[in-house]
Amino acid sequence: MQAARTFELNGMELYCEVRGDGEPLVLLHGGTGAGSDWRYVFDESLEGYRTIVPDLRGHGRSTNPSGKLTFRQVASDVLALMDRLGVERFKAIGMSLGAKALLHVATAQPARVDAMVLVSATPYFPPQARAIMAQTNADTLTEAEWKVLRQKHVHGDEQIRALHAQLRAFKDSYDDMNFTPPYLSTITARTLIVHGDRDPLYPVNLAIEMYTAIPRAALWIVPNGGHLPLFGPMAPRFRETALEFLRAG
Repeated sequence: MQAARTFELNGMELYCEVRGDGEPLVLLHGGTGAGSDWRYVFDESLEGYRTIVPDLRGHGRSTNPSGKLTFRQVASDVLALMDRLGVERFKAIGMSLGAKALLHVATAQPARVDAMVLVSATPYFPPQARAIMAQTNADTLTEAEWKVLRQKHVHGDEQIRALHAQLRAFKDSYDDMNFTPPYLSTITARTLIVHGDRDPLYPVNLAIEMYTAIPRAALWIVPNGGHLPLFGPMAPRFRETALEFLRAG
């Protein structure tokens, strides 16, 4: 089974593709990405899973009339989508923005997440991440980068500019990503934390903080891995490891 639908929820239009049959598996992409990015990781349907692949708020084919973006709001959108699809409990994989949103999902409604894989997540923004965010500007994009982004985001260049402005605004955000160890300890989902040891945004000690605080956590530090160490040559190993973890429970 494969179907693409657009849902009106939380004051926006959310585009989502649902593929296959079986246990629900939600795939959440990263910032300035889209659900289509997952084709570079899972190049074929996942046997035994009903994969749910949304374009997150303001990304891809989804809209964001509010003009604002928070990880807490993205998590609320994901939970609203699950309600619309009649999905009570699910597994999930999230990368960067999607992983941070999953932290909100798993703390807001712990019973709904059975297991999750967090790629390049963080409990809070360290100084080096804020410095990089401060430099985020669509005006610095190359023509090649514009071409790639225009293929993902269908609502015009203003959508792309808005996404970069929203990412830049995270440099001044302190309450959206503020997961203390006691807060993380409320997560009941089995959790695999995947983190590159060369991540320029989030140093590896932040992955260890999450691993230490989340009760049923496993940790995979990817040697020489940067931010999002699941693409390119790493994709086969990530795919095998992530699916093995999800199926273990």
